[in-house]
Amino acid sequence: MKRIIFGNLLALGLLCLLLSAGCAKKPVADTRPAVNQPDATVQTDSIGTTQDAILDDAATGEQRDDTEVVPLVVKLETIHFAFDQHTLTVESRDILAQNAVLLQTNPELKIAIEGHCDERGSDEYNLALGERRAQAARDYLVSLGVVPERVATISYGEEMPLDPSTGEAAWAKNRRAAFKIQN
Repeated sequence: MKRIIFGNLLALGLLCLLLSAGCAKKPVADTRPAVNQPDATVQTDSIGTTQDAILDDAATGEQRDDTEVVPLVVKLETIHFAFDQHTLTVESRDILAQNAVLLQTNPELKIAIEGHCDERGSDEYNLALGERRAQAARDYLVSLGVVPERVATISYGEEMPLDPSTGEAAWAKNRRAAFKIQN
């Protein structure tokens, strides 16, 4: 009788062992957002894009190479001018100071400043005025420490209006210096 009880207990113990091994918990993926985890190295290339160089795979602990290129977001603000003027206003100087900070923190960027005018005046006059506007913005950026070789200027005069309609509201939008990042 002791043999039967011992055999049953042994069989029951083996059965419990097998069942517990078959019911092991599966790992659950952590869906919480990562906060301040230095798991990626970000590099910036020469045209203002970032690449994730090496990422740690949280599930396996292995490193993987991720070569997806992500555009670097740099927003340079446009400045506006009064009618027939190329002098910078206090507001324009503040915007240019913000643009200068962005350029200084991204030393690989080169930009073009585009001078624009409203439709009033001759083509030649507006091209010259657009150039003076672009040059005024460039000179101020350089005075704030931006390297001159990184800043080109071009005038479009009245040829590329932001607002093609007629009237003071449209003309005010068109009297501007716009900033474009160059490749």
